[in-house]
Amino acid sequence: MKLYALMPKLPVVSLLLAAALCSTVTVANSNDHSDSSFKIIGQGQYSYWFWDLYQARLFSSDGRFVDYQQSVPLKLQLTYQRDIKKQDFIDATMQQWKIQQGKLDKKHKVWAGELGTLWRDVSKGDTLTAVLRPDGLVDFYFNNNLLGRTSDPAFGSAFFDIWLSEKTTAPELRSQLLALGQDNTSG
Repeated sequence: MKLYALMPKLPVVSLLLAAALCSTVTVANSNDHSDSSFKIIGQGQYSYWFWDLYQARLFSSDGRFVDYQQSVPLKLQLTYQRDIKKQDFIDATMQQWKIQQGKLDKKHKVWAGELGTLWRDVSKGDTLTAVLRPDGLVDFYFNNNLLGRTSDPAFGSAFFDIWLSEKTTAPELRSQLLALGQDNTSG
């Protein structure tokens, strides 16, 4: 049985497929996503049934999350604990967008098509990082190597919502990433 069939509500596989959205490789400062330019907001483990799938960490420049407008740049880093096929990421991401928005629009299908041509399988130990920029675009890094930048500003919030929206299918992970119940509003 395919892994995606076992994980109908898996939110994080989406990050890998998002890298496929990168229509061009953008040359950027390799320190743009370094831990030294970000402070951690929260972190957590995502498991589905008895499988540990990844560890997630959320960062901002000041270690706080208010909303997408006030907290950018925002960095989501996923370290995978299993090998996962590209198509599983695409299917899971599409399912998450459908859950989040109630239906799939043409833009979701376009994004998935791009992901299908650009992304690859991931292996245990691989890290995928998404950096949401102030202009709404997202830079993706795979094992600290820049993959590229999305071209649609609408993608950024739709993608990060998989983990951060109140509609997430992983509410415990959301609470951990956003450090809910902890005082993360003081500097």
